[in-house]
Amino acid sequence: MTWQIWLLFVTTEAVLSVTPGPAVLYVLAQAIRQGPGKSVWASWGILSANAMYFALSATSLGAVIVASYKLFFFIKWAGAAYLVYLGLASFFGKSSVLALPDASGDDRSGPRILRDGFVLQAANPKAILFFTAILPQFIDARHNVAFQILMLGISSITVEFAILFVYGQLAGRALSTARSPRFEKITNRIAGSLLIGAGVGLARLRRS
Repeated sequence: MTWQIWLLFVTTEAVLSVTPGPAVLYVLAQAIRQGPGKSVWASWGILSANAMYFALSATSLGAVIVASYKLFFFIKWAGAAYLVYLGLASFFGKSSVLALPDASGDDRSGPRILRDGFVLQAANPKAILFFTAILPQFIDARHNVAFQILMLGISSITVEFAILFVYGQLAGRALSTARSPRFEKITNRIAGSLLIGAGVGLARLRRS
Protein backbone atom coordinates (compact mmCIF):
# COMPACT_ATOMS: atom_id res chain seq x y z
CA MET A 1 0.00 0.00 0.00
CA THR A 2 1.56 3.25 -1.16
CA TRP A 3 1.23 6.58 0.64
CA GLN A 4 -0.91 7.86 -2.26
CA ILE A 5 -3.44 5.10 -1.67
CA TRP A 6 -3.31 5.73 2.08
CA LEU A 7 -3.95 9.43 1.48
CA LEU A 8 -6.93 8.62 -0.76
CA PHE A 9 -8.26 6.34 1.98
CA VAL A 10 -7.92 9.03 4.64
CA THR A 11 -9.60 11.57 2.35
CA THR A 12 -12.47 9.19 1.57
CA GLU A 13 -12.89 8.37 5.26
CA ALA A 14 -12.93 12.05 6.18
CA VAL A 15 -15.55 12.91 3.56
CA LEU A 16 -17.78 10.01 4.61
CA SER A 17 -17.38 10.96 8.28
CA VAL A 18 -18.24 14.61 7.66
CA THR A 19 -21.32 13.74 5.59
CA PRO A 20 -24.34 13.70 7.92
CA GLY A 21 -25.64 10.18 8.52
CA PRO A 22 -26.88 8.04 11.41
CA ALA A 23 -23.55 8.22 13.27
CA VAL A 24 -23.19 11.98 13.00
CA LEU A 25 -26.82 12.63 13.89
CA TYR A 26 -26.57 10.35 16.92
CA VAL A 27 -23.52 12.23 18.22
CA LEU A 28 -25.21 15.57 17.58
CA ALA A 29 -28.38 14.43 19.35
CA GLN A 30 -26.44 13.46 22.48
CA ALA A 31 -24.54 16.76 22.45
CA ILE A 32 -27.78 18.73 22.21
CA ARG A 33 -29.64 16.71 24.83
CA GLN A 34 -26.92 16.11 27.41
CA GLY A 35 -23.95 18.26 26.52
CA PRO A 36 -20.64 17.87 24.66
CA GLY A 37 -19.24 15.51 27.29
CA LYS A 38 -21.85 12.84 26.63
CA SER A 39 -21.33 13.15 22.88
CA VAL A 40 -17.83 11.68 23.38
CA TRP A 41 -19.43 8.49 24.72
CA ALA A 42 -21.56 8.38 21.59
CA SER A 43 -18.45 8.76 19.43
CA TRP A 44 -16.71 5.87 21.17
CA GLY A 45 -19.78 3.71 20.67
CA ILE A 46 -19.71 4.41 16.95
CA LEU A 47 -15.98 3.78 16.72
CA SER A 48 -16.10 0.57 18.74
CA ALA A 49 -18.43 -0.88 16.09
CA ASN A 50 -16.01 0.25 13.38
CA ALA A 51 -13.15 -1.43 15.27
CA MET A 52 -15.16 -4.66 15.30
CA TYR A 53 -15.63 -4.44 11.53
CA PHE A 54 -11.93 -3.81 10.98
CA ALA A 55 -11.10 -6.87 13.11
CA LEU A 56 -13.48 -9.01 11.06
CA SER A 57 -12.02 -7.59 7.86
CA ALA A 58 -8.51 -8.55 8.91
CA THR A 59 -9.52 -12.21 8.97
CA SER A 60 -11.61 -12.33 5.82
CA LEU A 61 -10.72 -9.60 3.33
CA GLY A 62 -7.49 -11.25 2.25
CA ALA A 63 -9.34 -14.16 0.69
CA VAL A 64 -11.78 -11.81 -1.02
CA ILE A 65 -9.05 -9.67 -2.52
CA VAL A 66 -6.93 -12.50 -3.91
CA ALA A 67 -9.91 -14.55 -5.15
CA SER A 68 -10.01 -13.21 -8.72
CA TYR A 69 -9.54 -10.12 -10.81
CA LYS A 70 -13.22 -10.17 -11.84
CA LEU A 71 -14.31 -10.11 -8.20
CA PHE A 72 -11.90 -7.27 -7.46
CA PHE A 73 -13.24 -5.39 -10.49
CA PHE A 74 -16.85 -5.84 -9.35
CA ILE A 75 -16.17 -4.74 -5.77
CA LYS A 76 -14.16 -1.75 -6.97
CA TRP A 77 -16.95 -0.41 -9.18
CA ALA A 78 -19.59 -1.19 -6.56
CA GLY A 79 -17.69 0.93 -4.04
CA ALA A 80 -17.12 3.74 -6.52
CA ALA A 81 -20.78 3.73 -7.57
CA TYR A 82 -21.86 3.86 -3.93
CA LEU A 83 -19.72 6.94 -3.25
CA VAL A 84 -21.01 8.69 -6.38
CA TYR A 85 -24.59 7.80 -5.41
CA LEU A 86 -24.08 9.33 -1.95
CA GLY A 87 -22.57 12.40 -3.58
CA LEU A 88 -25.44 12.90 -6.03
CA ALA A 89 -28.04 12.31 -3.31
CA SER A 90 -26.37 14.91 -1.12
CA PHE A 91 -25.76 17.41 -3.93
CA PHE A 92 -29.34 17.36 -5.24
CA GLY A 93 -31.05 16.63 -1.94
CA LYS A 94 -33.82 19.03 -1.05
CA SER A 95 -34.57 17.75 2.43
CA SER A 96 -32.64 18.73 5.51
CA VAL A 97 -29.69 16.44 6.20
CA LEU A 98 -29.32 18.04 9.61
CA ALA A 99 -32.83 17.46 10.91
CA LEU A 100 -31.85 17.25 14.55
CA PRO A 101 -34.11 16.33 17.46
CA ASP A 102 -35.15 19.01 19.89
CA ALA A 103 -33.48 19.10 23.26
CA SER A 104 -35.37 17.19 25.89
CA GLY A 105 -34.91 15.76 29.32
CA ASP A 106 -32.63 12.79 28.75
CA ASP A 107 -30.26 11.54 31.42
CA ARG A 108 -28.81 8.33 30.04
CA SER A 109 -25.49 7.17 31.42
CA GLY A 110 -22.29 7.25 29.38
CA PRO A 111 -22.00 3.44 29.06
CA ARG A 112 -25.59 3.21 27.84
CA ILE A 113 -24.95 5.91 25.24
CA LEU A 114 -21.85 4.00 24.14
CA ARG A 115 -23.83 0.76 23.87
CA ASP A 116 -26.57 2.38 21.81
CA GLY A 117 -23.97 3.98 19.54
CA PHE A 118 -22.34 0.60 18.99
CA VAL A 119 -25.65 -1.03 18.06
CA LEU A 120 -26.58 1.83 15.75
CA GLN A 121 -23.28 1.70 13.85
CA ALA A 122 -23.13 -2.10 13.73
CA ALA A 123 -26.43 -2.10 11.84
CA ASN A 124 -25.67 1.02 9.76
CA PRO A 125 -25.88 0.16 6.02
CA LYS A 126 -23.37 2.92 5.31
CA ALA A 127 -20.80 1.22 7.55
CA ILE A 128 -21.51 -2.26 6.15
CA LEU A 129 -21.10 -1.05 2.56
CA PHE A 130 -17.88 0.75 3.49
CA PHE A 131 -16.25 -2.43 4.79
CA THR A 132 -17.54 -4.70 2.02
CA ALA A 133 -17.28 -2.49 -1.07
CA ILE A 134 -14.80 0.31 -0.33
CA LEU A 135 -12.15 -0.88 2.13
CA PRO A 136 -10.90 -3.79 -0.07
CA GLN A 137 -9.78 -1.34 -2.74
CA PHE A 138 -7.05 0.06 -0.50
CA ILE A 139 -5.45 -3.31 0.32
CA ASP A 140 -2.42 -4.67 -1.54
CA ALA A 141 -2.79 -8.46 -1.45
CA ARG A 142 0.93 -8.93 -2.14
CA HIS A 143 1.74 -7.73 1.37
CA ASN A 144 0.50 -8.46 4.87
CA VAL A 145 -3.26 -7.86 4.66
CA ALA A 146 -3.87 -7.86 8.42
CA PHE A 147 -1.14 -5.26 9.00
CA GLN A 148 -2.52 -3.00 6.28
CA ILE A 149 -6.00 -3.23 7.76
CA LEU A 150 -4.55 -2.40 11.18
CA MET A 151 -2.92 0.74 9.77
CA LEU A 152 -6.08 1.74 7.91
CA GLY A 153 -8.14 1.01 11.02
CA ILE A 154 -6.00 3.28 13.20
CA SER A 155 -6.16 6.01 10.56
CA SER A 156 -9.92 5.62 10.16
CA ILE A 157 -10.70 5.71 13.87
CA THR A 158 -8.41 8.70 14.42
CA VAL A 159 -9.98 10.69 11.58
CA GLU A 160 -13.57 9.82 12.45
CA PHE A 161 -13.11 10.47 16.17
CA ALA A 162 -11.68 13.91 15.44
CA ILE A 163 -14.62 14.76 13.18
CA LEU A 164 -17.28 13.40 15.55
CA PHE A 165 -15.62 15.17 18.47
CA VAL A 166 -15.75 18.50 16.67
CA TYR A 167 -19.37 17.89 15.69
CA GLY A 168 -20.27 17.15 19.30
CA GLN A 169 -18.42 20.11 20.77
CA LEU A 170 -19.87 22.60 18.31
CA ALA A 171 -23.41 21.20 18.20
CA GLY A 172 -24.93 23.36 20.90
CA ARG A 173 -23.18 26.57 19.86
CA ALA A 174 -23.89 26.21 16.16
CA LEU A 175 -27.36 24.68 16.35
CA SER A 176 -29.18 27.69 14.95
CA THR A 177 -26.71 27.99 12.09
CA ALA A 178 -26.84 24.28 11.30
CA ARG A 179 -30.61 24.49 10.94
CA SER A 180 -30.40 27.37 8.46
CA PRO A 181 -31.66 26.31 4.99
CA ARG A 182 -28.84 28.25 3.34
CA PHE A 183 -26.22 26.48 5.46
CA GLU A 184 -27.79 23.10 4.70
CA LYS A 185 -27.77 23.78 0.97
CA ILE A 186 -24.12 24.82 0.98
CA THR A 187 -22.99 21.83 3.06
CA ASN A 188 -25.04 19.47 0.86
CA ARG A 189 -23.31 20.78 -2.28
CA ILE A 190 -19.83 20.64 -0.76
CA ALA A 191 -20.27 17.14 0.70
CA GLY A 192 -21.84 15.92 -2.54
CA SER A 193 -18.98 17.22 -4.66
CA LEU A 194 -16.37 15.67 -2.36
CA LEU A 195 -18.13 12.30 -2.36
CA ILE A 196 -18.36 12.26 -6.15
CA GLY A 197 -14.67 13.13 -6.32
CA ALA A 198 -13.83 10.31 -3.91
CA GLY A 199 -15.86 7.90 -6.02
CA VAL A 200 -14.01 8.92 -9.18
CA GLY A 201 -10.68 8.52 -7.37
CA LEU A 202 -11.69 5.05 -6.22
CA ALA A 203 -12.74 4.06 -9.75
CA ARG A 204 -9.31 5.08 -11.06
CA LEU A 205 -7.47 2.75 -8.67
CA ARG A 206 -5.82 -0.13 -10.48
CA ARG A 207 -4.83 -3.50 -9.11
CA SER A 208 -1.07 -3.98 -9.09
